[in-house]
Amino acid sequence: MSAPKKVVLAYSGGLDTSIILKWLQTEYGCEVVTFTADLGQGEELEPARAKAELMGASSIYIEDVREEFVRDFVFPMFRANALYEGLYLLGTSIARPLISKRLVEIAQIEGADAVAHGATGKGNDQVRFELAAYALNPDITVIAPWREWDLTSRTKLIDFAEKNQIPIAKDKRGEAPFSVDANLLHTSSEGKVLEDPAIEAPNYVYQRTVSPEDAPDTPEYVEIGFQAGDAVSINGVDMSPATVLTELNRLGGQHGIGRLDLVEGRFVGMKSRGIYETPGGTLLLEAHRAIESITLDRGAAHLKDELMPKYAELIYNGFWFSPEREMLQALIDKSQEHVTGTVRLKIYKGSAQTVGRWSDYSLYSEAHVTFEDDAGAYDQKDAAGFIQLNALRLKLLAARKDRKG
Repeated sequence: MSAPKKVVLAYSGGLDTSIILKWLQTEYGCEVVTFTADLGQGEELEPARAKAELMGASSIYIEDVREEFVRDFVFPMFRANALYEGLYLLGTSIARPLISKRLVEIAQIEGADAVAHGATGKGNDQVRFELAAYALNPDITVIAPWREWDLTSRTKLIDFAEKNQIPIAKDKRGEAPFSVDANLLHTSSEGKVLEDPAIEAPNYVYQRTVSPEDAPDTPEYVEIGFQAGDAVSINGVDMSPATVLTELNRLGGQHGIGRLDLVEGRFVGMKSRGIYETPGGTLLLEAHRAIESITLDRGAAHLKDELMPKYAELIYNGFWFSPEREMLQALIDKSQEHVTGTVRLKIYKGSAQTVGRWSDYSLYSEAHVTFEDDAGAYDQKDAAGFIQLNALRLKLLAARKDRKG
């Protein structure tokens, strides 16, 4: 490819992306525009601005995208009850398409001919960033320095930083104990002290949740209100999407909710071990399934559950902007038209249990399921014919078996 003249870089302000900023300038002699997203990672972002200014970024974008993140990415995903490999709530995966979307939009605003990211050549994020970028602008050039440069060790990275007067935090001069990705939905920790899956993760890895053993000895109850599949209130107080998730993180975190030690199958082929904390998301998933249990028809609910692994895999593999994900989303959103009501959860020492759920759209009929007199709501004799018709093929199979001996 021809050397880019202006590049928009996904910039955290950390050592790696600061090195990438300087590397782009020296390798290509190009202007670098930085984009830093406030996704609720819980870090002060103004230092990233100061660092980008110090290093000669031609333009600096720092944006609070928390509401957009939860409203347009997290909530649609949770309508599907999405879990990758049955466990992972996709906290890192769902943030990447939003970052890529803004990179492409800023590139258009700035007249840039390329975007760049700091994902390594071993992970999933490179795939997610780039598939999203190409889906939104097929002509964009994507630069992935980790796949191009010869800075293949921490020592070489530090040397490059020192030669180019890039500020290095003192703890970055040695080996970091593990790497962290965080946003409003979760924290993800992997690498170094976590690389041996046989060894329990040290407690200092956890940043968003207390240990369940140290959680309060008294249970806490919380009521989550839903409208068309999305959480809209907590304990009767209406809240914006990001505010709902923030408050659920607080409640779940203080009760040790949402810890996961997972070995997962990466899209690129290898397995990796990660420690995830998703306190608010864990509460949200429990509550959403509970409100669906009384508002979704059995056929619709079972079809959703059959499709969910495919939907979750599409997000994990970076296909948020694919037609198949959008098709599944349309089906999922149709199913949520009457998923409205309230769920009461009991949260205690690492567990979240549904203890109540109610809705004006409930399909639950006490008259039909009562063990008392049902006043003619259900004729139990009808079940005999239902069973005989369903048994017919089983009887025919059994008769054939008897004939064949």
